[in-house]
Amino acid sequence: MKATLLPDDIASLKRIIADHEAAAAERDSVIAERDSVIANHEAAAADKDQYISHLEEQVRLFKAWRFAARSEKAKGPQGEDQYSLFDEAELVAIQADATPETDEEEADATEVAGHSRRKKGRRPISEDYPRVEVIHDISEEDKVCPCGCDLSRIGEEVSEKLDIIPQKIQVIRHVRPKYACRVCEGVEDDGPTVKTAPMPPQLIPQGIVSPGLLAYILVNKFADGLPFYRQSTMFDRLGVDISRATMSGWALRAAEACEPLLVLFHEQIRSGPIINLDETTVQVLKEPGRKNTSKSYMWVARGGEIARPVVLFHYDPGRGAKVAEEIVGNFRGFLQTDGYAGYNALGERVDIRHVGCMAHVRRKFHDVVKSGAKKKSGTAQTVLDLIGKLYKLEKQAREQKLEPEAIYAMRQERARPIMDKIKVLLDARVKTTPPKSLLGRAISYALGQWERVMLYLEDGRLQPDNNAAENAIRPFAVGRKNWLFSGSPRGARASAAIYSLIETAKACGLNPYEYLLHVFEQMPYVRSKDDFKDLLPQAMSKNDSV
Repeated sequence: MKATLLPDDIASLKRIIADHEAAAAERDSVIAERDSVIANHEAAAADKDQYISHLEEQVRLFKAWRFAARSEKAKGPQGEDQYSLFDEAELVAIQADATPETDEEEADATEVAGHSRRKKGRRPISEDYPRVEVIHDISEEDKVCPCGCDLSRIGEEVSEKLDIIPQKIQVIRHVRPKYACRVCEGVEDDGPTVKTAPMPPQLIPQGIVSPGLLAYILVNKFADGLPFYRQSTMFDRLGVDISRATMSGWALRAAEACEPLLVLFHEQIRSGPIINLDETTVQVLKEPGRKNTSKSYMWVARGGEIARPVVLFHYDPGRGAKVAEEIVGNFRGFLQTDGYAGYNALGERVDIRHVGCMAHVRRKFHDVVKSGAKKKSGTAQTVLDLIGKLYKLEKQAREQKLEPEAIYAMRQERARPIMDKIKVLLDARVKTTPPKSLLGRAISYALGQWERVMLYLEDGRLQPDNNAAENAIRPFAVGRKNWLFSGSPRGARASAAIYSLIETAKACGLNPYEYLLHVFEQMPYVRSKDDFKDLLPQAMSKNDSV
C-alpha cells in the first residue's frame, strides 16, 4: 500500500498491520500444512521403496535358493577390492588397512608344510579285498622260440578289475540233537528224560532274524536312508517275504535292548570338555494330544572324548529349553550351538561357556550375496572374504596336525586380528544399513552372536562353528526325505537309539554294519555294566568289530 493512501491515525495503522500479520500467519499455516503433507507423502514413498527393496531381495534370494547352487563356498579368486567398488568410503579405508596382511595370509595359505598334492589318476584298489586270480596264458605252441628253444617266463602283466558278489540269502539251521536212554527210559533219576543242548541266547528269540540280517536292515535304513518298504521289495526279488511291519518290530526290539548303551552315551557326553548341540524337525504320528501334522524334534548332541566322540540322538515333541537342559544335565565345559534362543538359559550357567557358530554368521551374509544386490553385497562379500581367511587358517592347522596349544597360539596371532577387522566393519555398517534389509539382519545377527563366536579363539580344541553337530544330524535329514515320518513316538525313540549307535560308530572310525553285528551278537550274553562298556564304540578298534 502506498504511503499516501495510509490513514493518519495510529489506530487505523495498527488495524492494517494486524490484518497483514493475520494474513501472513494464515499463509504460513497453509505452507506448513502443505509441507507436512508433502513430507508425509515422501516418507510413505520412502517406506514403500524400502519395502519394495526388501521384497526384491527376498525374491532374488528365493530364486537363488530354488535354482542356484546351494554351496556356500567362494567361487573363483575374486579379490576384496573388486567388491568394494560398490561400497562406501569407510569400507575402502578398512580394506586398505587390511591389504598388507591379506597378501601375507594368502601367501601362507598356498604353502602348507607336510602336505602333498594328490596325484592325478585312478586310486589303487585296496589290498584289504580278497583277490581271485585268472591266468591268461599263451598256448604251448607259442612258448617255443623260432630257434627251437623254450621261452622262459620273465615276468607278468597284471590288471585288476573290481567285482562284486550280489547279496545272497542263506538260512542258519540251529540243530540240537536229543538224547534219551533206551534201557531205563529215564526212570532211574528225577532228571529230564530227554537231554538237549540249550539254544544259544538270541537278541530276538522268537523271530527268524539273525544278528547279521538285523544289522543289515538297520544300516540300510538308518545309515543309507533306505525305507523298510523299499527293503521289503528288495527281499521280495530275492524270494523272501519280510514285511515292513516285521522289520519295524525288529527295529523296536533292537533299540529297546540297546537302551543301556544309550545311558552310557549320556554319561560319556556329559564327561567331555565340549558338547555340540543341534536339533531338526520330524513328523511323528499318534503323538498323544497332538495332530499328526504337528512338528516334533530330533535333537543331536556330540561330545565326550574328542578323538572318539559320542553322537547322541534324542527325540522330543518340543523344542523348549527344558529338552536341552535334560540332554546336557550336569555337564561342565564349552557348549556350542547356533543362535536359537532356547539355548540361552544354558549359556547363563556359571559352569558352561556358550560358544557361537561362525557358519550361521557366514550363511546370512552369503544370503545377501545370493540376493544379488550389488551395493549391499559389497559389505557382505568383504565379510565373507575375511571369514574365508579364518577358515583357511583352520585348514592349515588340520593339515599340519597341530596340537590344541599350537592352534590356540596361531589363533591369537593371526585369527584374532581378522576377527577384530570384521567387528570394526560391522560396527561401521550397522549405523547406515536399514535394519530390515537382508544385510541389516545379517549384521544384527552377527553382532548379537559376536561374544559367543569369539570364544572359539580361547581354546584350541574348539572349532569356529557348530558343524560337528550339523554334520552328525545330516544323515537323519537325508533319511527323512525318504521315509518322511515316524509312525509313533515309540518308533521315533527307537530311531533315535539306532541313529546314535550308527553315527557314534562312524565317528569312531568303525564300519556301522560290523559294529551293529558285533553288538547284536554279544548283547544276549551281557550281564553287567562293565559288559555294556565293552560294547561301546570307544572300547573297540576297527579290527574288533570284524
